[in-house]
Amino acid sequence: MNDSAIQPMHRLFIGGAWLATSQTLPVIDPSSGATVAAIARGGAAEIDAAVRAGLAARAGAWGALDATDRGRLMMRLAELIRRDTDILARIESEDVGKPVGQARADAIVLARYFEYYGGAADKVHGETIPFQKNYTVLTVYEPIGVTGHIIPWNYPMQMMGRSVAPALAMGNAVVLKPAEDTSLSALHLAWLAEEAGFPPGSFNVVTGLGEEAGAALAAHPGIGHVSFTGSPEVGALVQAAAGRNSIPVTLELGGKSPQIVFADAPIDEAAATITRGISQNSGQTCSAGSRVLIEERIYDSFVANLAARFRTLRVGAADQELDCGPVVNAAQKQRIGRYLDLARRDGLPILAEGSLAGNAPPGGFYVKPTLIGDVPADHPLAQEEIFGPVLVAIRVKDEAEALRVANATPYGLVAGVWTADIARGLRLAHGISVGQVFVNNYGAAGGVELPFGGTKRSGHGREKGFEALYGFATLKTIAIKHAS
Repeated sequence: MNDSAIQPMHRLFIGGAWLATSQTLPVIDPSSGATVAAIARGGAAEIDAAVRAGLAARAGAWGALDATDRGRLMMRLAELIRRDTDILARIESEDVGKPVGQARADAIVLARYFEYYGGAADKVHGETIPFQKNYTVLTVYEPIGVTGHIIPWNYPMQMMGRSVAPALAMGNAVVLKPAEDTSLSALHLAWLAEEAGFPPGSFNVVTGLGEEAGAALAAHPGIGHVSFTGSPEVGALVQAAAGRNSIPVTLELGGKSPQIVFADAPIDEAAATITRGISQNSGQTCSAGSRVLIEERIYDSFVANLAARFRTLRVGAADQELDCGPVVNAAQKQRIGRYLDLARRDGLPILAEGSLAGNAPPGGFYVKPTLIGDVPADHPLAQEEIFGPVLVAIRVKDEAEALRVANATPYGLVAGVWTADIARGLRLAHGISVGQVFVNNYGAAGGVELPFGGTKRSGHGREKGFEALYGFATLKTIAIKHAS
């Protein structure tokens, strides 16, 4: 972490200035368990300073820019992200523990978010409304003001892009609180935003603990909208804090997403995609298809197909470029271990495991990808978000049972349906209570353009796509009376 291109990680970025704090937090490399750096420990005072800087930017240079110029700044930032793709990938890999190739893909997606929303900045149009003949009535979308963004540790770069970019495109000033476990790419992005020419205060980054900086951001009266991705429990606290100021929130709170496989599915393609979906990022993905619901008549052959694939998966240090890196921290490793212990206690068959590379550093937080079979639909492993490389297989008799089981969790984020019968695929797409359904694919390669969000305990509001812009805007109606 001594590369001169990696910018000051131990400081906050507030009002265009890099500021130190009296306390810091350690940065742990998940591949080794070693402390490799430190970040600033901001709290309520620093959050207040960042919000005030955002308000000043809205009243000053940032608020004075027209939409086209905002878009050009965002395009410039996208170019700089692409320039620094390798640096960002190395930062993210060491910080999060994901293989460098996956981290590089995340950096490319981050650039794509700023490119997409930079292009959209001057294309958010209101409308005229037919009314009485001596009135002209129109609507306009305006910035909310200062928006707060609390992002998780699993995909820091992608989460920054999908949350911060649409807010900036709409002309809001932003205060970003990254996860304390994975803040380094957010700080580098702040450096690039400064280089791109964003006015001071338009983009602020405050690192620190969730219960300190995050709680202060959610409750700050100067914030006009809060975007949060994380657990349902913390999401409820964020919503309650924001509710005291009567401001809207966007919540993405995880999932227990089903992949439904019928006998007429493209079997090998489905098995490969399902295996990749649960092993990518070591299963630490909100939309990971962590339940596979398999039509009974192909259950045995399909789980055998999956098991063969799981046995080829290898786990090791991020720089080894294997299928899985470590999970993010010791607490996450222990959490996943408790679920695996529960499976063994309850006699659920462990059908297959991946393997740990022999030269993986001994202090790393490694979890082998695990396939568990014949899991009852009401078992905790089929109901709760494990957030690790653990796939549970469930037998279903037919389409009706598949739909019932798919909907029988508190979550509703994403679902996959694998079948040659497109009519059945569409029936299930309409019937499953989730925010996204993929038929004969899963994830659509990330899809910056595709609105994303959940139902039920998975949260509310939409990110990604053009739809996200409206969440960071306020709609104003203007009625002009004139001579008829």
